[in-house]
Amino acid sequence: VLLYGRRRVGKTVLLRHWAEASGLSHTYWAAEKEPSALQRRKLFARVLGVEPARSATFDTWADCWQAIAATLGDRRHILILDEFTYAADSDSAMLSSLQHAWDQRFKGSQLIIVLCGSHVQAMETLQAQQSPLFGRLTGQWHLRPLPFASLREFLPGWSAEERVATYAVVGGVPAYLEWLDPQRSLSDNIREVILAPGSMFIAEPIFLLYDEVRDPRTHLAVLQAIGSGHHSLSEIANAALVGRTHLSAYLARLQELRLVERRLPVTIPPARRRRARRGRYHLSDPYFRFYFRFIAPHRDELAYRPERVLPLIRKGRRSFVGQTAFEELSRQWVTRQGETGQLSFEPEDVGSHWSRRVQVDVVAVNWRERAILLGECKWGVGAVTRDVIRELIERKSPQALQDIPDAGAGWTVYYAFFTRAGFTSAARSLAQTHGALLVDLGRLDRDLQD
Repeated sequence: VLLYGRRRVGKTVLLRHWAEASGLSHTYWAAEKEPSALQRRKLFARVLGVEPARSATFDTWADCWQAIAATLGDRRHILILDEFTYAADSDSAMLSSLQHAWDQRFKGSQLIIVLCGSHVQAMETLQAQQSPLFGRLTGQWHLRPLPFASLREFLPGWSAEERVATYAVVGGVPAYLEWLDPQRSLSDNIREVILAPGSMFIAEPIFLLYDEVRDPRTHLAVLQAIGSGHHSLSEIANAALVGRTHLSAYLARLQELRLVERRLPVTIPPARRRRARRGRYHLSDPYFRFYFRFIAPHRDELAYRPERVLPLIRKGRRSFVGQTAFEELSRQWVTRQGETGQLSFEPEDVGSHWSRRVQVDVVAVNWRERAILLGECKWGVGAVTRDVIRELIERKSPQALQDIPDAGAGWTVYYAFFTRAGFTSAARSLAQTHGALLVDLGRLDRDLQD
């Protein structure tokens, strides 16, 4: 079985909980960056349940697997090999020796082997046809961060507004949520936990990057450029001072690590997306967005004047939450409603739209039915007014339709509005005239909990 996912997403906790709950005997071993002979010795010591100093040493992985097979015999047993890529990197023969051991010894036994790792791309290559383990996996899972609904369990008693803001800051990564203090407000957590001297939050992005890439400084510069609001290739190149010819390689590596994603307007037909040049690069991890927006530019200040950083965070947090988590959750709401048949059509693609003419926060498209939903998100403190409704329907909609096939001719258009603070009566009246969906924060929160 293969289980992989980014660091802090809960792989180890999940596996150990599952193994303990199974009632079966099990062995947990996490590889470290050390010589393969020492890795083999520590693994066998774990299987025996003794200290490494009392374990045998092995010249090859084949010898180690043979000893493990002899020790376990035909017992029903779970063997968890965590940070598996460290062992594979230390000895190029490790994978092929595991393949032979599986084919010759383990396949017909009662042993369950779990391969776990945080290097997502390396773990995915284990499933490729060129891998010695190809065709031998019983199951494979990419463990992703928890959904927004899970924040209620980590932060009981917090309002929907604070949970959305928290989702913008740390996303659904279980470790980050556990680091927060549920007895404090988000503002207090930012001040007392996230920005505290020696905080793991401050060290986390650099730690993750140094563990993954050989040239962390340039990768950090690229991440900083994107986090500061530069999203096109030319903007990123100018901000990071990286030539465009080299920038593509850095961006490709960051995309492999799932730290950066290239987004396209959802209004581009699928057949044209591979050649589309309107891509924008965004940080895909919520905490990385928060870190490179608010912390990294002022990290020197945090050592002795953290109070200087807090006003900057307070000033920019509302727009940050609105542009990241609230828009993303609104798109998730549209996807969920479409899947459960609550919309007038089932979207094939959900995203956003931008062009030289106009930008629309939430867009859902069904290409076969030629149906499109256009949505506006407002995270402001005031209720959405009639002018906001009119702006989307009368100005943005005709401009956005110019960018879809046949300039929107023959398409059916629907509208949706998402807000933190509700709607005025005039806005509700105008929206009702056009059959628009009105989704306040309470409804969004309830619907995403189901």
